[in-house]
Amino acid sequence: MSSRISWEDILWEDPDGGTILLHGTIPTLVYPRKLRPSKEWHGLALLESEEVVDLWRQEEKDEVESNGVNLAHGLISGGTMGLFLEEVMQLEDITAGRFPDPEPRRVHRLAERHSRPVFFIEPELDDEAWEHHMIAEAREVSRWKKLFGLVTVGKKWRKRVKQNIFEAEKPPKGVSPNHSSAAVLSATWWDLNEWLIGEKISHSRNLRFAARLRGALAELRQEYGASTVLLVPLFLPWRQDIAELLQTMPKIEENSSNKTSTGNMEEE
Repeated sequence: MSSRISWEDILWEDPDGGTILLHGTIPTLVYPRKLRPSKEWHGLALLESEEVVDLWRQEEKDEVESNGVNLAHGLISGGTMGLFLEEVMQLEDITAGRFPDPEPRRVHRLAERHSRPVFFIEPELDDEAWEHHMIAEAREVSRWKKLFGLVTVGKKWRKRVKQNIFEAEKPPKGVSPNHSSAAVLSATWWDLNEWLIGEKISHSRNLRFAARLRGALAELRQEYGASTVLLVPLFLPWRQDIAELLQTMPKIEENSSNKTSTGNMEEE
């Protein structure tokens, strides 16, 4: 498999029919057209809960009232996202620091406009197994060793950046090479977040998500058949882990789509 921060989308074909298109994104980065999915898709799956849409709309409202307020909050909040924003904003020839997260929000708006099914892959909090997962994640993050490690997060950040540089790939022709630098920064941000929750908890979450992605594809397949394509925008370095678990053919977990329409508008 290619670098986990490569630019080509990952296509996973389900033996039962249909394709899951794993589209890598970089937080707060506006993608040029050459980095957007070129393959036609029939439904959208977000590795989020349904509440993320309310969050996006609130961020849009906040930006109208005070342009840049979400970026300012992100910069002063500290932590790994603060480090990511501070460094990605220094890169030239890219558009970053935008809220709500541009690429997931863009494809979600497309799904709404064209009445395409939207699946929210994160289970609801009334799901007992997911509640146990969230409790385990909170406990792991609050362990004293992890909290102590956050004191030296700047050192960990610099070390991880140096490691991830070797995985960087040039973006397509006509796209600023600084997008590769942004990809390295996003991988560093992701790695430190995953370190906080631990490998075991991360694997459990990814396996559940892979099962629910297969469930979303199965539902979509009932309408569009074997040619079904389910688009999944997710952080660039996350794709490979999800793709590898899809290869294990986890048992399908059903989850319902949410189909809405706000008129038939052209793609942004």
